[in-house]
Amino acid sequence: MMAIPARRASTLLAGTISCFRGLNISSHGATKAVVATANTNYFKTLPSASSFHTSARRLGLMEFFDDKKNWGEQEVKVGRAWKLDELRIKSNEDLHKLWYVLLKEKNMLLTMEHACKEEFQLFPNPERIDKVEESMKNLEAVVQERNKAYWLLETGETGERPGTKVKDELGRLVYKRFTEHVVPVWMHKQSKESMHQGAAMRRFQRYMREKRAIESRRYRRRIRNHVCGLLRRFPNANLESIQEQFPEVDVGRQRFARRSRGNHRNIA
Repeated sequence: MMAIPARRASTLLAGTISCFRGLNISSHGATKAVVATANTNYFKTLPSASSFHTSARRLGLMEFFDDKKNWGEQEVKVGRAWKLDELRIKSNEDLHKLWYVLLKEKNMLLTMEHACKEEFQLFPNPERIDKVEESMKNLEAVVQERNKAYWLLETGETGERPGTKVKDELGRLVYKRFTEHVVPVWMHKQSKESMHQGAAMRRFQRYMREKRAIESRRYRRRIRNHVCGLLRRFPNANLESIQEQFPEVDVGRQRFARRSRGNHRNIA
């Protein structure tokens, strides 16, 4: 199974906890596995870091497999994903440890899922992978918040790479961050101008606009039907609250629609 890199999260954490002095994360006698000082804005890994573990140490490749008591089970009781509010109150050291705990859990779940597919067996609770990914996404969002706050306090800037909306190869507007290129812009300007031209490209862009219009129309119709259903079931509901919750729909107009009347005849 391919290992999942954690370089991005480690880089963000390094910039966040650089103001702390003498931060040591260790296990099994590794007293100076990771050191961050106020003078250096990076992690310094010592030779003893190889003994750093975030969970109980096992022998062999059993780290990539679930507990044996869960093998062959139809259902495994698990909790929910970590929320943003819960992660915001944790320290940087706890977030650093939790990231690798979630990373090991995700590797284990992916290995068990692959093994179950190879053996034509049911993988219990596949939503566990989604919960771990959601937790990692929330953890990274919290680290980015702290990293932005640190750089705004020190330099007045977010510290992130700027970007802008550009057209991709298919003519769609996407957000891309600025990157350095070896070839100057004036050397490939001609190819950029002719990239979004041609009959096939124009036909594709027309289909994309049509698809977005159909999805938008379906979304508005679905919200309108939901509001009409609320008015039909609750004729005395507060219209201002419904309008505030669904600003896409004109509640005052839909109140007199036929699908909103229900069994009551008179509407005050």
